[in-house]
Amino acid sequence: LVLHGDAFDGVVKHAKWLAHLGDGAYTLALALNHWFNLVRRSLGFPYWSLSAYLKHKVKNAVQYIANFEETMAEEARRHGVDGVVCGHIHHAEMRELDGVLYCNDGDWVESCTALVEDFDGKLEILHWHSQTEASSTTSPPLVAEA
Repeated sequence: LVLHGDAFDGVVKHAKWLAHLGDGAYTLALALNHWFNLVRRSLGFPYWSLSAYLKHKVKNAVQYIANFEETMAEEARRHGVDGVVCGHIHHAEMRELDGVLYCNDGDWVESCTALVEDFDGKLEILHWHSQTEASSTTSPPLVAEA
């Protein structure tokens, strides 16, 4: 089952004003995160996500994520499928929930994660910042000498 997940979000469905307020706060956090990481990069530090940090520090956000994951797994069971691929909460995760494979691809803006499938059908969450840091330290530069 592949779906976004917003249709199962009570805030989006029933408290649109709160969803708009949260969207504004999220936009502000992304802007702050951009400038913060420009400074970090200039000092030689790796990327760090302010909004992801704030989400994981808030107890209600953690409970919301757990409830969302279980709701998605229940929806997969209702459809009689083995798993669900979704997004919406921007928290990359891949695990089994009572016999259902739950895959959330995260997001590209905040955490730079994606869900990928290899040629053998194996699913994996790609963390772009980890990939680029690893490749920049192990690969020779792509520069030809004249």
